[in-house]
Amino acid sequence: MMRRLLRSNGGFTYVAALVMVVIVGIMSARAAEVWKTKMQREREIELISRGTQVRDALRRWYGLKPAQNGQVPANVDPKIQSPSELKDLLQDTRTASKARYLRAVALIDPMTGKDWALVKDTAQKIVGVKSTSEEEPIKQANFPFDLEPADFEGKKKYSEWQFICTRSPAPPTGSPVPPPVPR
Repeated sequence: MMRRLLRSNGGFTYVAALVMVVIVGIMSARAAEVWKTKMQREREIELISRGTQVRDALRRWYGLKPAQNGQVPANVDPKIQSPSELKDLLQDTRTASKARYLRAVALIDPMTGKDWALVKDTAQKIVGVKSTSEEEPIKQANFPFDLEPADFEGKKKYSEWQFICTRSPAPPTGSPVPPPVPR
């Protein structure tokens, strides 16, 4: 009788263990999905930050002034020498002071861990960068004010996000443009 009782309890324990393994597996899969989304959002934030850094460094290289009162800066002057690669922005050899426009970490696309894809104008001057990632962005709207919404909103891949130095955003609708701060 004791053997029969032990055998029936052993079957229940086995089934309970299988149910627990299934539950833990489902919870682990959900946790992995949440973690992946969180990591992608963090890489998106870093992509926007680094892309903006590169864009601003290119603006300083070309001597473009930041937009004031919603005016778009002029196109890149064809007489200004273009950087041959993004590493030139780390130290400008054209100047006696060897100006530094960019930190080395900004040279890497955070979505892929590789170099940025260069965006060039018709004169083959580097005017911006973009990611090479083919992933779909989580963020689709409400980008920071200093980004051109047309370059980001509604894009289906990160590779369509472009950080271009010859454009600047129009002021947001419904809010007045603050006057320039005197220096």
